Order: sequence, then structure tokens, then C-alpha cells
Amino acid sequence: MAEFDFDTVIERRGSGALKYDELGNRYGNPDLLPLWVADMDFAVPPAVTKALVDRMMHPIYGYAAPTPAYWQSIIGWLKRRHDFDVTTDELRYIPGVVKGIGFVVNYFTRPGDKVLIQPPVYHPFRLVPQDNGRKIVENPLLFDGSSYRMDLDGLAEVVEREKPRLMILCNPHNPIGLQWDADTLRRVAEICHKAGVIVISDEIHSDLMLWGKKHVTFASVSPEAAEISITMGAPSKTFNIAGLVSSWVIIKNPELREGFFGWMRANEFDDPTFVATIATEAAYNHGGEWLDQLISYLEGNVVAVEEYLAAEIPSIKAIRPEASFLLWLDCRALGLSHDELNALFVDKAGLALNDGEMFGREGAGFMRFNIGAPRSVILKALARLKSAVDSLPRK
Repeated sequence: MAEFDFDTVIERRGSGALKYDELGNRYGNPDLLPLWVADMDFAVPPAVTKALVDRMMHPIYGYAAPTPAYWQSIIGWLKRRHDFDVTTDELRYIPGVVKGIGFVVNYFTRPGDKVLIQPPVYHPFRLVPQDNGRKIVENPLLFDGSSYRMDLDGLAEVVEREKPRLMILCNPHNPIGLQWDADTLRRVAEICHKAGVIVISDEIHSDLMLWGKKHVTFASVSPEAAEISITMGAPSKTFNIAGLVSSWVIIKNPELREGFFGWMRANEFDDPTFVATIATEAAYNHGGEWLDQLISYLEGNVVAVEEYLAAEIPSIKAIRPEASFLLWLDCRALGLSHDELNALFVDKAGLALNDGEMFGREGAGFMRFNIGAPRSVILKALARLKSAVDSLPRK
């Protein structure tokens, strides 16, 4: 078995990396330690690099068509990893999940229509519909101080009262890292199916399940879910290839998919570049062993953060994720305002994280910490944070 290296620190500054090269514009300081944008600081699987380099050695980069092997790589991966059966008729390429959400919003709704989200949640869920003239309605998650759950009674009430056209479901959840169980997803499907609500299920973090947890695909939990679901995913988070733009969409219900897929085809939105198809095929066919080792490493990073906080910064607690490389930090015990909390991380600790209010007002007092980096970097960040917290005036 090959051993993959997740400990080497790779210099990314100057490579056009958003995470690094935009620090000055976004945070006012280009020298911060970046732990914000949701990509990882690990080298991609060697099989992906080899496949791309081999293709780049051909001197012509002309128009390309996706091969049957490309589609089969996605179908095979979903069956092997998630026991989710998909046909080629149900599957299309999309140039990014956020763009895909925008496509669905613009095809299935009209300005003034309502879109339901469950904050605190990935901010484009709010911004994409809102900036396209749709109205946001909310079904906030319930937090008991240590864990989150869906407010299913509240969901039924808001769907009946507000009559949204779309719901955007985060499964697994970003930024909290929750994998919704089958019973919860079935209840969501029941509520939304009864009301004629289409559900976009963003499952981009589904391959990064931690602690042996299994991903539950929304479309698989019931016939009602399959009938109303638009499932989106990608190898991008899984294999750290977001810059290659290699996402996909699955629609089981022919009444939903035929018009939408036809609209995408007419506008050439479903036409992938050859780098996307080559990387996807290599990752899904040959990246499983790399991913298994990555997941083990990420679990070690979670434990390292938990142990460090408990020993050195007990006023900050991490909500243990069930998926992904994003850690939701509860900083409310520090007693800081939004601006004070950001200043603590940016100005005093020299760290760039996503502040919790980006994900909705329910995120006040929280920070999202990207732990997809060598452990030495994570420990360095925690040491900086400890110094910053220790410098706060005693209350």
C-alpha cells in the first residue's frame, strides 16, 4: 500500500491561490495564516497529477467531448462509496455547485419566489437566490450548546406559511459538519413533497465522512425524496481539485430533469473542459486509497484541535464534525462582540478564518476553522490563538 504525505508544508503564495493571494484584499494583511477558503493545503492524489500531465504533453488543447469512461467514473464512485445508483440519463456536468444552484434558482423560480435555507449555513445558499431577486425564508437549526439538529416542526410550519418554491439542503452540513440521518431526511422529503417544494441537496462534502460515519444521499431515502430532489456534488473538496471545476448534478425525476437539462444544454452550461473530465476520472477511479488516508489524517487534526483547546484555551470549544475538514468553533464564552472576535483572530492572532455571522445571525460568536492543512500548521495556528486569548483583559 502506498503511503501519502499530508505533513509537508507546500508554499502556495504566488500561485494565484485565492486562499493566500487574496488575503490582503479580504483581510487587509497578506501575511495572515489562512484557514478560511474551503480547499486543502495537501498535494492532490498522484494519479490525478499523472493523468493531467500525460494529457498536457499532447501539444493540442482543442475542443473535447466527455467520454463514456468519464460518466462511468462518477456512477461507479457513487455506487461503491455511497451505494447510490445513478444512470447516465440522470447525470450532467455543472461548472461548480454554487453555479449549479444559480442555474436551478433561475430555471425553476421567478423573481419574488421564496427559497428556504437552514442557517447557520454556507453563505451562497443565501446570496445566490437573494442576489437573483428571490426572497429568503429560514428554518434555523436548533443548538443545545453542544450539538445541532433540524427543527422539523418548524420546517413544516414555515413551508406551509411561506410556500417556498425551493429548499436548499446542506448534506453534509457546512459549516457544522453534520451528516443528517435517514429519518430526518425522510421527514424533510415528506414535508417538501406534500407542498411541492423542490429540494437542492448540496452533497459536495459527502466523500469526507469521518469516524466511520456513512453518507446518506437525500434522493435515496424515499420515493418522495427522489421525486423532488436535485443532487449536486463533485470530486473537488474530496481530492482538492476545486480549481478544475468538476461538479455534477443528478435528477431522478424525468419531469424535473428533462426541461432543466435541455436548458443547460441549450446554453452549453453542461459542457466540461477536458481537464475537468480527466481529473475526475483519475480521482474517482484511482483516488480511493489516498482518500482513506486523508480521512484518517483529518480525524487526527480534529483530535489535535480538541485536545489543545481543552488544555490551553478552554473558553473555545469545537463542535466535532461528522464530515469534511471544516471545524465549527464556539467562541461565545469569550464574551466578545462580532468586531472584537474578528479582531482577536485577525489582528492579535494573525489568523484568517471565516467568522460565524457570515453563515447567518445564528453564527454569532462562532468561527469556521479549515483544518485541511499539515498538523504543524494547525498547531502553529492554535499557539497563535492561545497567545491572543491570553492577552485579553480579565473579566
